[in-house]
Parts: sequence; structure tokens; C-alpha cells
Amino acid sequence: MSKPEIIITPDKMCLLASSWRSDRLKIALVPTMGFLHEGHLSLIKKARETANRIIVSIFVNPLQFGPNEDFDSYPRNIERDIFQLSKYGVDAAFIPTIQNFYSPNFSTSVDVNDLTQGLCGTDRPGHFKGVTTVVTKLFNTCSPHVAVFGQKDFQQAMVIKRMTRDLNWNIDIKIAPTVREHDGLAMSSRNANLTTLERSNAPKLYKGLCKGQTEITNGVRSAKKIQQIIYCFIKENLTEQIEYVEVIDKETLERIDTISRPIVIAAAVRLSKTRLIDNIILSPSNLSTS
Repeated sequence: MSKPEIIITPDKMCLLASSWRSDRLKIALVPTMGFLHEGHLSLIKKARETANRIIVSIFVNPLQFGPNEDFDSYPRNIERDIFQLSKYGVDAAFIPTIQNFYSPNFSTSVDVNDLTQGLCGTDRPGHFKGVTTVVTKLFNTCSPHVAVFGQKDFQQAMVIKRMTRDLNWNIDIKIAPTVREHDGLAMSSRNANLTTLERSNAPKLYKGLCKGQTEITNGVRSAKKIQQIIYCFIKENLTEQIEYVEVIDKETLERIDTISRPIVIAAAVRLSKTRLIDNIILSPSNLSTS
């Protein structure tokens, strides 16, 4: 078990990445906000499949948090994170400070239109601009050939894929499957902020999505009906604080009327101060035609 090289400054990270590229080594980046769990570690495993050097960034990015969101209470434990990275053979941990990653007069942003509308973009204005801006800085600093993101944040992953394409970066964006707890709850750093009662109820978000999936498998093709079924289940069994329940096209993230092509069923809720999101992807191979 070897400890990753800990890098604090962007300049040093740029130099290390440049030296690896000069040696013709393939670099994979796994961007995180820390408080690592098995979901993050699955991204590292996927990165290892295609690269010689792995960089994991740990940075709680203030630009993607709204004024009343949980930036200050977002769980953090850098020592524990570094220990976890050591077990998985990560080569470098890039852990910049806000001060050295964003200059005092920082005034540049990157914005992706269309895909950032709806879903999480509706209730979190400016969130995706913060995400795309920080990911742009991470790409420029770490110079990866591959970057790995999780399916749980599916809209985010698709936004980053679009940004990468539009800006002509030669970076392969990979999306790894959601990793779940034994009871189905999607792993998330924010789960640490759930109360005991909230944690016991939280898996009902995924159960609601699965209920919608079952209805589709049984032949229901009305997106509106599926949304209503899931919405009612979540409202009756989990919480009335529902931000959205949507059935959308997998590629465009647009709402659809009839389910006949690859889709994503997605939902977001709030349990007191903790926001949970989850989704299920359905493709033609698991859409019943009966």
C-alpha cells in the first residue's frame, strides 16, 4: 500500500502531468469532492482499466453551491480520503485550496446550454456553471486522457461530455454505474448528513424508481403515467419535498411523451437538509414490447 503523491498547487500538478505525458503514460482523472466511499472507489477501479497513472482530485467547489446550500456542512475528512486512495494505488491526489485554485479576482466561467436546463438545473440555478468551470480547470491542470464520472449524477456526466465535445478536448469521458448500499440507496457523501430515521427511509427513493421500471417492463408506455406512479409512491412513503420526477431521453435529457427509446427515470428529493438524487437507465434491451 503506497501513499499517493499529495499535490496542493495547480502549477505542481501541471508539471507532474506534463512529465507523465512526456513519458507517454496515459492519465486518468477522477474528480471528487472528497469524503470518499465505495462509489468513488469504483470510479478509480474503472480508471485503472484504461490508464497508467491515476489522479484523484479532492476539492469542495464553492462555485457549484447556491447561497442556501450545504457548502459549509458538506462532509470532509482528508486524512481518511488519503488512506483510502493509498489502498487503491492512486498515483496523485490533487487537493488544491480555494485560494490557490481561484485567484482573488477570478471572473471566468464555462457554461453549457440546453442540457443544464431542467432536472437539477431547475432548483439549483448556477450549479452546472460551477461544475463545468471547475472541471475545465481540472482538465487544464491535470491533462487527462480519460476522466471518470458516476451515473448517479447522470445529468452532470452528460453536461461534461457535451462540454468536452464542444471544446474539442481529446478526453474520453467514461460513466461508471451507480454503486448502492445493501438496501438500494445510492452511495453519496451527503448520506452522512442523514438522521437515523432519514437513513432508514432513504432507500424508498430508489424503490420508487424501481416501481416505475416495473410498470414499464409490464408494458406502460406513457411517461406521464410513470412519473405519476413514482411521484405518488415517494410522496406517500418518503417525503413531500420532491424537486422532480422525470422520464427523459437518455441522450438529449428532454422530456418525452411515449417511452420507445433509451430513457432515464430520474428523481430528486430533500430529507430536511439533505438532498438526494437517483436514476435508472432503461435501454431497448430491457424495455418490454408487450
